[in-house]
Amino acid sequence: MKAVILNAAGGIEKLQVQEVPMPSLPSPEHLRVRLHAAGVNPVDYKMRHKGGLQPDKLPIILGCDGAGVVERIGEKVTRFQVGDPVYFYNGGIGAGVPGNYAEYTCIHEEYAAAKPAALTMQEAAALPLAWITAWEALVDRAHLAAGQKLLIHAGTGGVGHLAIQLAKQLGAQVATTVSSSTKAALAHELGADLCIDYQQADFVQAVLGWTQQKGADLVFDTVGGETFCRSMHATKVYGQVVTLLEYPCNAEAWKIAKLRNLCISHEMMLTPEIMGLHEARIAQRKMLDQASAWVTDGVLRVNVAQVLPLEQAGIAHQQLETGHTTGKLVLQIAE
Repeated sequence: MKAVILNAAGGIEKLQVQEVPMPSLPSPEHLRVRLHAAGVNPVDYKMRHKGGLQPDKLPIILGCDGAGVVERIGEKVTRFQVGDPVYFYNGGIGAGVPGNYAEYTCIHEEYAAAKPAALTMQEAAALPLAWITAWEALVDRAHLAAGQKLLIHAGTGGVGHLAIQLAKQLGAQVATTVSSSTKAALAHELGADLCIDYQQADFVQAVLGWTQQKGADLVFDTVGGETFCRSMHATKVYGQVVTLLEYPCNAEAWKIAKLRNLCISHEMMLTPEIMGLHEARIAQRKMLDQASAWVTDGVLRVNVAQVLPLEQAGIAHQQLETGHTTGKLVLQIAE
């Protein structure tokens, strides 16, 4: 089969299209899927730069998100039949499980979700990692409740545009940062109550004005760096900040966090796969089942910014690394 192989850590030139053996079912509970599309996420280029989690075990196949059709099933599989369309997060981080920049992949049946008819293969491949990240951040970490005020940084990005819709379904009021009027229009369309162009206004002052100087109940940081540090000033006393990035804060920001008694949380949806937590992987699949239900009900949509052929995985990485993409990038593998 054809796959994009990472042979060494480094730039996009390290991604090479090659012929590799067809994967065999690892267990009787596994499916083999003919992939139609693979989502592209920031973790993909991060893994490319470092050679995956186990650089001594290159080459690897990147790509955490996939969508396709079940082509073969193990003898103990009960949830799917050959011909079923599925989508999922699985592998792609160099931890022993091949990713989805390939024509075929294998996945445990409990980790795959049935693709709703309302989603194209490209949209389905764009959803899993970003949706699970948003769900774990807002529901599992922050316990976001109806009526609370939430600030989402980069609200039209891959995670952000799904987080806005999730928060609105939970009954929250949503402010978000954007970088243009076009992105503001999209964020409003997705349900955001307040859009702040961070290039034109101070997001801290905008949020304080929106909350009668109290600050947001929760800030969801998908940007990191100085944005994360300044978010402490935009969060109410006894509020929460959930971040996808490291904690780079200066001493002043941590003093503000301590003074306000803020709860600071990490969100890394890769943890169950890295640590081999089977039940947690099943819980993540159930998050996709909820997404499927909301897609079917017409209250959740996936914004696919661009679809590129599998052979242009490197170009997709380049575009994503700019940090200015709207929605998700997807690789087309089969029609």
